[in-house]
Amino acid sequence: MYAIVEIAGQQFKVVKDQKVFVHRLQTEEGKQVAFDNVLLLSDGDKVTIGAPAIGGAQVGAKVLKHLKGDKVIVFKKKRRKGYRVKNGHRQSLTEIQIESILVSGAKKAAPAKATKKAEPKVTAPKVETKKATPKAKVKSKPVAKPAAKKATGKADDLKKIEGIGPKISETLIAAGIVTFSDLAKAKPAKISEIIAGVRGNHVTDTWSKQAKLAADGKWDELKKWQDELDGGKA
Repeated sequence: MYAIVEIAGQQFKVVKDQKVFVHRLQTEEGKQVAFDNVLLLSDGDKVTIGAPAIGGAQVGAKVLKHLKGDKVIVFKKKRRKGYRVKNGHRQSLTEIQIESILVSGAKKAAPAKATKKAEPKVTAPKVETKKATPKAKVKSKPVAKPAAKKATGKADDLKKIEGIGPKISETLIAAGIVTFSDLAKAKPAKISEIIAGVRGNHVTDTWSKQAKLAADGKWDELKKWQDELDGGKA
């Protein structure tokens, strides 16, 4: 029996007890993790195909360790330009071991809502009280309501940064980085961790500096610098 499941943006054909290297997961080492996006299940002659995923199917695994892959050398050259760039990259990976493949019955548990028990009503005995004499009403001065704060600026177009495409832009916005100022404050290592699930080799060393120029409105200086970059790499 095997399954085809999507893990961290990649599709894998897995069987029980198989060890797989996937993009870095946030789960700690030694803990269990489950993947619900099962695209295909094969049990002997019976093959089930999802549309796109199979409802109720689930692949359970255990996180063995976090590591980095082998170094990949990327060399770029532009003839007659005197342009040569050599970069090394090691992808952050996680090694997992497949422990179970459930065909059906696995459902996402909905968060339980706390409900208050109805308390029995207790009727207090009526007590006769004397009517109080009405007091003169004192008009209170209207309290001025504090002025509502204006909404902050809209999200910036992060695709104006050299090396950032639509997929990376969506991933950064989902992580809370929506403006050039947010990107300028983020460290390259943190950005690389956020976009680890996006395919491709991405060098984030210059993104924060580009975003700082964009946040300051220095577009001419940014455009001149981007002409010298290649995919965000200096």
